[in-house]
Amino acid sequence: MKKIVVTLFVLLFSGSFLFAQCPYKYGANEADSLKCLEQLTNFNIFHKAKNYTEAYPSWQYLVQNSPCCWDGLYTNAQNMFQAMISAEKDSARRERLIDTLLYSYEVRNQAFPEKFTQGYCLGFKAYNLLQYRKDLLKKDLNKVEEILNMFIESVEMEKENTQPAIWDKYFQLAETMTKAKKDTSYVIEAYGRATDYLDVSINNAMVQYERQVAVLDSLTELYTSNKIDTDYLVHLCKKPAADTARQMKLVLNYRKTLAKIEKAVAPYASCEVLEELYAAKLESIKNDISAVNKIVVTMAKGGCLTSPVFKDALYIQHNAKPSRTSAYWMGMLSLNSYAINNDKSEIDAAILYLQDAVRMSETNEQKADANYMLATAYQTKLAFSEARNAAYAALKADPNMGKAYILIGDLYKASGSRCSDGIPYDYNWAAADKYSKAAAVDPSCASVANARRASLHFPTKEELFRRGMSAGSSYHVGCWIQENTTVR
Repeated sequence: MKKIVVTLFVLLFSGSFLFAQCPYKYGANEADSLKCLEQLTNFNIFHKAKNYTEAYPSWQYLVQNSPCCWDGLYTNAQNMFQAMISAEKDSARRERLIDTLLYSYEVRNQAFPEKFTQGYCLGFKAYNLLQYRKDLLKKDLNKVEEILNMFIESVEMEKENTQPAIWDKYFQLAETMTKAKKDTSYVIEAYGRATDYLDVSINNAMVQYERQVAVLDSLTELYTSNKIDTDYLVHLCKKPAADTARQMKLVLNYRKTLAKIEKAVAPYASCEVLEELYAAKLESIKNDISAVNKIVVTMAKGGCLTSPVFKDALYIQHNAKPSRTSAYWMGMLSLNSYAINNDKSEIDAAILYLQDAVRMSETNEQKADANYMLATAYQTKLAFSEARNAAYAALKADPNMGKAYILIGDLYKASGSRCSDGIPYDYNWAAADKYSKAAAVDPSCASVANARRASLHFPTKEELFRRGMSAGSSYHVGCWIQENTTVR
């Protein structure tokens, strides 16, 4: 163990020497290269066997002598150190292991800066400080704030590439500071960053997911048209299938992280608190569109659409750099304004903004959401055909969006004044179909859909008898609806 401690000391204070050897991946000469490859083999064997005590000397040698030989040296370091630190009983040796783990994040950034970026390494350095130096942090609030600032710096460097684990620890620490200093700005600023960057993280992961799904769909089409056989299909699908699973896992992790943060911030982020905090700083940051965007997203998700601060921030954001998000919220703001003031020009404005949001949407999820809100705007304007078209566009992007079927059902139900000819209430047969479809594809809205369906009026038996019709027969609803349905 004494040998390990000495080597640790050399390792920690030889950073400038390490990278003089980086032009040589394995070593400056044949002997060095053979030694490096031997140590790489040893490390891999012992690491895979989870024999970290035996793997560690090889890791030390490689980091000290061939730091650029293999990025897996650093990818596998975290779990090795976690196991060794957990098992170490000697407090001094444990502290040296922690120091070496922290130092390894500096080494990996220098050795492989493209894979292990500065922001990534700073974030995980803070993560490990928080994990392994808890006792020290309890005694010094200034140290806690130093680590919090490390997280902030990491997040601002990584932005949407920030890992879920970093978001989790960062927000926990922000909450700790809020409680210790009775200052909600720590939590709210962390939440602002999370809502801003995590939405982009989710979107980027969904874009990659949908691209891989499209690849899989195209391969399936080749198979169904007998252009490739089963074995070749399995071979071709292997990578995109793995990529699809990985991207969806990333989406779910990011969503889980954001949901956790949103739940934790709720006690601190009322609209009144957000308005007071952001009103004081909006003027000073109005030229920093990234900061303004954080205000917009945070207040929008908090339901603060009537706040003057939200409106001012949104106008600044949209006028400076229109985006799918800003267009969407401009549309929502116009819809909200119409609901309050009954100004019909706000509906036309909402439609234009939401059309822009549809046009700028990248993922199916975004397209479905924007089209649904566009359908709602058309519905408010009583533009029934346009509302249905937008609802079907939402369903094209998300076939399981039950609320879009409910909206179409509502359009049909509201058609009595427009479709008064023919059999009374025949349009409700078409509405019933949509409500049933909504309940079938989306269990989350089944109760609403079933209640709407139960509230429908249908022609009486006498009215059906006079027209020679019976329940269960086919029927075509005319007027603007033009749907085939079933007599009820």
